[in-house]
Amino acid sequence: MEWLELFPEPLHGILGRLPETVFKQLEEIRIREGRPLEVNANGDHHFVTTAGRLTLNPVEAYKPNREDAHRLLDFISNHSLYTMEEELRKGFITIPGGHRIGLAGRTVLNRGRVEHLRDISSFNVRIARAIPGIADRILPYVADRKSGMIRHTLILSPPQHGKTTLLRDLARQLSYGGMESNGGRRNGLKVGIIDERSEIAGSHKGIPGFDVGPRTDVLDGCPKAEGMMMMIRSMSPDVLIVDEIGRPEDAEAVREALHAGIAVIASAHGRDVAEMASRSAFAGLATGQELFQLYVMLERTSRGLSFRLADAKQRRLTLPGEGQNGGISYA
Repeated sequence: MEWLELFPEPLHGILGRLPETVFKQLEEIRIREGRPLEVNANGDHHFVTTAGRLTLNPVEAYKPNREDAHRLLDFISNHSLYTMEEELRKGFITIPGGHRIGLAGRTVLNRGRVEHLRDISSFNVRIARAIPGIADRILPYVADRKSGMIRHTLILSPPQHGKTTLLRDLARQLSYGGMESNGGRRNGLKVGIIDERSEIAGSHKGIPGFDVGPRTDVLDGCPKAEGMMMMIRSMSPDVLIVDEIGRPEDAEAVREALHAGIAVIASAHGRDVAEMASRSAFAGLATGQELFQLYVMLERTSRGLSFRLADAKQRRLTLPGEGQNGGISYA
């Protein structure tokens, strides 16, 4: 695993000794100076001992010290912390492979706004993975079989429930031509990804690290609202894919794209349509104008990730085989 190389010893060795089943399912690694090392594997949280054993007792866990924190920060910044001032201001660093590292420490303010982050003592390493096929059961609803048109789709869930992973596979399948129209296979679509945090495509120096399809263009590190307009003007996409919209300017850019005849597949934080629509930034996106035609709501279950679908009028859609195989497995 390439992400393991960003950890200095002894963290590298401890994590490398984790059981293989846990190692393959890691989603988060939390390093807090002077506090127990913690991992999240497939939604289960445990502390980790020096021997790489999982425990629920924080007393038994390895406690990273100040040197561990300093060396980790040096590793993830490629020994040039001063070049990452913008990332530090945002509170996270994205490294090659799409892995995002959240940071916490002491903020430095300038006129009431965060200017810098220093004395960093907490790290949340979120492991990005591609799961080809995770969008298989959703794709027939996103793509209208009769017309071949893509439904404007909004994916909703609380944080870390698979929104980005699902978007990544939708981009891949639509770009390759993973849809049918009038009984035949359709050519792939031109897909534009606005990847503000470099997580969907996992780009490094402009080249996607994940397979997002042969007809996909990526605007990496670009603010979502501005990026959607840039992509429309410069690359004439059939489909725009954007992760975690939430600001008023994001919603306005979505409206502009939809009115321009470009399909939008986006994600946002929220458990359901009602919760999302209660936020002022989304007024008109989910109610009244009904710009989104399909809503996908993700939730974790004991079997993995499951989803519920609803149409523009918020009527629930029934999935084929529902009740028998309604979940998406991470296995």
